[in-house]
Amino acid sequence: MNYAQIKAIEQKNKRKLLNAFPKLTDNSGIYVLTRTENGFKYAYVGQAKHILTRLAQHLRGYQHIDLSLKKHGLYSEENPTGWYVEFHEYDEEQLDEREKLFIRTYANAGFQLRNKTAGGQNEGKDGLDVDKREPRGYRDGIKQGYKKAQKEVAKLFEKNLIYAINGKENKNKAKAYEKFKAFVGEDNGR
Repeated sequence: MNYAQIKAIEQKNKRKLLNAFPKLTDNSGIYVLTRTENGFKYAYVGQAKHILTRLAQHLRGYQHIDLSLKKHGLYSEENPTGWYVEFHEYDEEQLDEREKLFIRTYANAGFQLRNKTAGGQNEGKDGLDVDKREPRGYRDGIKQGYKKAQKEVAKLFEKNLIYAINGKENKNKAKAYEKFKAFVGEDNGR
C-alpha cells in the first residue's frame, strides 16, 4: 500500500468518525473510547496531538484496541455495543498528566481498561496488570513447536525406542548422535 492509499483510507475513516461523532476535532487532547456489553463496561484512554487523525489511524491499525474497534465498530443506535468516542482538548504539555488521570478515573469507575500501560509517553511508564504476555511472532511459534517436538520425541524414546549409530561410526555420525542425545534431553539430566 502506498502513501496516497494510506492517506485516502485515513480520510475515509475521518469522515466515518465525524459522521458518528460530529464534534470531534483534530486538536491535541485526550480521547476516551467506552463501550458496554452484557453489563460489562470497557474503556480505552489515549492521548494525541491530533485527536481525529489518531482515531482514524486506530480504525486501520492492528494493535489490540484497533482490532477491537474493527470488531465492535463505532457506537450508534443500530450498534449500541460499539465504541463511543469522547474527547477533551488539552495543550500538548498536559497530555501525559491528563492521560494518567483519565485512566485512573475510568479504572476507579469500574471500567475494564484496554490500555496496556498506566499512561504517559515518558520512559519507564508503568504497565497495567491487563495482559503481560509477550507478543507472539513467527519465530516464537517456531521455538514453541521445536520444544513440543523435543518433548514428544524424548517421550517416545524414553518408553519405547532406542537410538544408536547406524553402521560404522565416524566423526559425522558421532556428532549427529550427540546432537540427537541433546535434542531428546539426555545431556540435560534425562
